[in-house]
Amino acid sequence: MEIEIIPYQPDFKTDFVRLNVAWLEEFFEVEPIDKEVLNHCEESIIQKGGFIFFARSGDAILGTYAFIKIESHVFELTKMAVDKNCRGQGIGQLMLDHAVVFAEKHHWKKLILYSNTLLENAIYLYRKCGFIEVPLEKDCVYKRGNIKMELVF
Repeated sequence: MEIEIIPYQPDFKTDFVRLNVAWLEEFFEVEPIDKEVLNHCEESIIQKGGFIFFARSGDAILGTYAFIKIESHVFELTKMAVDKNCRGQGIGQLMLDHAVVFAEKHHWKKLILYSNTLLENAIYLYRKCGFIEVPLEKDCVYKRGNIKMELVF
């Protein structure tokens, strides 16, 4: 199966919402911040200087991830989800590799992410790509977040 990483197009908004809601409902819950970002992704991500990407095979959208701009040259890697039927096929690794290369190409200083230690496979992938654990803020924006990681370039 050939997979390509493509940038956001308005036609894919429903896939962005679908993949993330399915993932959140499977592992945690959809929090108010998630609803806001997902339902208004163009305003809350793209128009604020962020990016959304999709993993596509043919006409099928299999995965997605986003960058939310925190400050100049610092972005949060977020909303990464892979269709449940496609997990274990390297799509998450492909998207993560794309994210790192994209950040390097744009000369970003740092990527941050919030996750949960229950997601052992995801944490493994992040560490494999060079992310390290850093102190988590007491007022983490996500209730499910119990680990913060960063990759400094």
